[in-house]
Amino acid sequence: MSNVPNVAESMEASASPNRFKGYVVAIGASAGGLDALERFFQGLPANSGAAYVVIQHLSPDHKSMMANLLSRHTAMPVVTVEHDMKIEADRVHLIPPASMMSASGNALRLSPKNPRGLTLPVDHFFSSLAKEFGNRGIGVILSGTGSDGTRGSVAINDAGGFLLAQDPESSKFDGMPRSVIATGLVDAILPPEELGPRLLEHIHQLPHVKIRVPVLAAEIDQDGAHEEVMHLLQHSGGINFREYKPATVMRRMERRMQVRQTPDLLNYVRLLGTDRGELATLRRELLIPVTSFFRDPEAFEILADTAVKTIVAERADNQPLRVWAAGVATGEEAYSLAILFAEAFDRARRWPNFKLFATDVEPQNVETGGAGVFSEAITAEISPERLEKFFLRRGNHFVVKTEIRQSIIFARHNLLEDPPFTRMDLVSCRNLLIYFRSEAQERALRRLQYAMAPGGFLFLGPSETLANLQTDFTAVSSKHKIYRILRHVALPLDTAIASLSRSSVTGARPRPGIRTHGVSSDAAAIDAAQNLLLRSYAPTSLLLNQRHDLLHVFGDVTHYLRIGEGAATLDLAKLLPSSLVAIAKALLYKAARDRSPLRSDLLGLSLDEGRTERLHLVARPIDPPHGELNLLLSFETETAPSVAVEIDAAGGRRSATPSLTEMETLSLDRETAQRLETLERELAATRESLQATIEELETANEELQATNEELMASNEELQSSNEELQSVNEELYTVNAENQEKIEILNRLNADLDGMAKAASIATVFVDSQLRLTRFTPEATALFKIRDGDLGRPIDDFANLLQYPEFLPELHRTIASGEMLQREIDAANGRHYLARVHPYAVRAGEARGAVATFVDITTLRDVERLQAVLDSLPEHVAVLDSKGVITMVNRAWRAFAEDNGNPTLQYSGLGTNYLEVCDMRQIVDEPTAGNAMNGIRQVLEGKTTAFSLEYPCHSPDEQRWYIMHVAPIDHPGGGVIVSHINISKWSTGNHD
Repeated sequence: MSNVPNVAESMEASASPNRFKGYVVAIGASAGGLDALERFFQGLPANSGAAYVVIQHLSPDHKSMMANLLSRHTAMPVVTVEHDMKIEADRVHLIPPASMMSASGNALRLSPKNPRGLTLPVDHFFSSLAKEFGNRGIGVILSGTGSDGTRGSVAINDAGGFLLAQDPESSKFDGMPRSVIATGLVDAILPPEELGPRLLEHIHQLPHVKIRVPVLAAEIDQDGAHEEVMHLLQHSGGINFREYKPATVMRRMERRMQVRQTPDLLNYVRLLGTDRGELATLRRELLIPVTSFFRDPEAFEILADTAVKTIVAERADNQPLRVWAAGVATGEEAYSLAILFAEAFDRARRWPNFKLFATDVEPQNVETGGAGVFSEAITAEISPERLEKFFLRRGNHFVVKTEIRQSIIFARHNLLEDPPFTRMDLVSCRNLLIYFRSEAQERALRRLQYAMAPGGFLFLGPSETLANLQTDFTAVSSKHKIYRILRHVALPLDTAIASLSRSSVTGARPRPGIRTHGVSSDAAAIDAAQNLLLRSYAPTSLLLNQRHDLLHVFGDVTHYLRIGEGAATLDLAKLLPSSLVAIAKALLYKAARDRSPLRSDLLGLSLDEGRTERLHLVARPIDPPHGELNLLLSFETETAPSVAVEIDAAGGRRSATPSLTEMETLSLDRETAQRLETLERELAATRESLQATIEELETANEELQATNEELMASNEELQSSNEELQSVNEELYTVNAENQEKIEILNRLNADLDGMAKAASIATVFVDSQLRLTRFTPEATALFKIRDGDLGRPIDDFANLLQYPEFLPELHRTIASGEMLQREIDAANGRHYLARVHPYAVRAGEARGAVATFVDITTLRDVERLQAVLDSLPEHVAVLDSKGVITMVNRAWRAFAEDNGNPTLQYSGLGTNYLEVCDMRQIVDEPTAGNAMNGIRQVLEGKTTAFSLEYPCHSPDEQRWYIMHVAPIDHPGGGVIVSHINISKWSTGNHD
């Protein structure tokens, strides 16, 4: 049975009014989990109504990109959790690096991760989820190494939650899925893309598969369905769950009904009748092995300081020390107790003979506990010192050391049905009684009391009490439920033994709902009368099978049977006093052989307090109509009736069995001689068989020697292989170092790319072959309505300001052809852009994507317009910067230069310093050039607001006069504009 209280039982009492009301889906993943997470979320809609929490093993030294990566595969918002963040439906909550996360009410709480010890964030969150949300908690285990999530999944199942696991065949690393699947509690095992739909079926209670089962042979009504389930469980596993609390049993049944989508209990009974796997699953559900090492550490510390210390101090070296741990589930409690005693022995420097009997009703739990192999999750329960002293590390698991394991005996035992152990110095039964009805609790406590030696200790769970046994114990620690026995009780032996065969002889009680016929209304009265006659007149008797195993007890056999030390047994030879064994065996042997009753001579049996009882042993064969022969062994004292009679139909009396005077009296001497003769013949046959076995062993020994030589050779080959593996391991370290360096280079390149994109300030978007957005620069948000969470969405989902209807077709054309396309476009914001679409591929041979850049050329358009304005003027115009360098000229300026011997604009073109040209012309005796230079400089320096100069510029053909006008440019960069106007037509007369 489970070793912890059911979490769901206390859910309602502790429920917070602010708790999130929907389902909370916790997804645990580790290595290889990114691919599984992407496939999982692709199968989920954005409006399921559930909240999703992703717990992954993240490196504490690197920034996680998980939010951006998952955003491409789900329409739900993906956020990294901050401390006390509220849980919201239809949102994905990601655990941040270097943190442990837990659920508390309506919020997610963070705590720093231990940087040194092993941490299990999935187990930690799953356990808190089970505590806070009960059956509204859902656990999903995806790809990963190790066993993180296994114990937390058991807690979710115990709380009535739903469990899913990735199919190990579909995972890159199958450690975590296989570990949780091994518990037998997972409700569905599917590939990641199919887990989402299965999850929705559970949340919305949609039919998963249509169950087609035939109707049972016996007609069952709704009222009898529950009893039918109890019968099926008892028949398949031998456990009578009628003794368990109905509310607990029904809650687990309802959970299985929800998982299997059965509408009511009647249909579920029909499913159990045909699906043996579901029946086994239900039994495991009712016997959940939820346990841990040193559960409630303070209680174990008090136990070590009181009970364990006292037992070790009072026990002599030659006296064995015996402990019984009942309901140990998978064995953690038993090993915890063994560790406490081992530490006490070391402190006392004494090591007595110590045996701990660890029992559980579920064989699978016993097998698991006996293996002594536990996952890495126990590092959170056991101190590093104890781990090093009592465990060995084997990969991702810990194995109990031999000195602890060999002191523990694991066995299947039903506390309510099987005989208890005896002479126990300590009995531990924690969190098992809380599952039983009150009557079963009292019966179990009586058995535990019977098992204890005088002065022994009892260790119960925190929610358990002694009930009516308070006066038989004294409290060592009431808070931690540690008691010491005051009064030992003798459990009625017939009650203990008869309970062993109750299910096989008397059968389960009638099942309501199954139609029966011919049941008399006064059957109970008849049974009571027969029982009264048997107790009053019939001798005490034992019903045995042919192997002399006890089947049933009639009367009080307390004086005749004893339960000895060791494992419980039904063998008559182990139960009878030694003085009666030989006589009883001889009687039974001859009675079975001759099919006739036999009686022994008058015997004397020593009883307690020096009394002696004289009696006959009588053996009678019982040959039933169907089945094997049974035997009845009776203890007839001198006062017992010697004949049994029954009344015939006419009212006469007839003998029912031969009277003792008519029975053959067994002669022990004659019988002993016959038995010796038989044994001698069997001994001769055994000697011949032994000789043949010796010869076979000699042959086998030769084969083993040959096999040993082959193993020696194989060992040498393994040694060689080990050296090769060591070499490969070193190579892998080298490769790993190279990969780390490449990753660092990629990180730098990525940083350079981001820096270059920011420095260029060019709007850029990247799309893959399906036109899904993969990257963009901040400037792109001015043209497209996109944000960081939109990565992975198609580019045509976003509105834009571009007057560019051919944008999407040109993206397709570039991806298909690999050609670069370019054009100028306008935008709704009044700007002008040069659009370029380039193809790109991450790897050769893979599908291409495209990158689109939008360069703002509005300024270039303005310059072109200004140039066109200047070119339209007939005057010769040039623009000078603050240093006098020509930066722009118009068409008339260039034409004048070409017509007057300066076709290349060497002295008046762009980039020429106009002041230096005027100074040079002044030197060659052109005084007006000097005046022009001085005037331009004064305007540039701000000494005057304008300058004009009239000067001649004659050609061989005509007389020409010009006016040069210089005006400043009102701009932060400064500069002047120089214009030359031909005034020859206006001033010819004046100059003449």
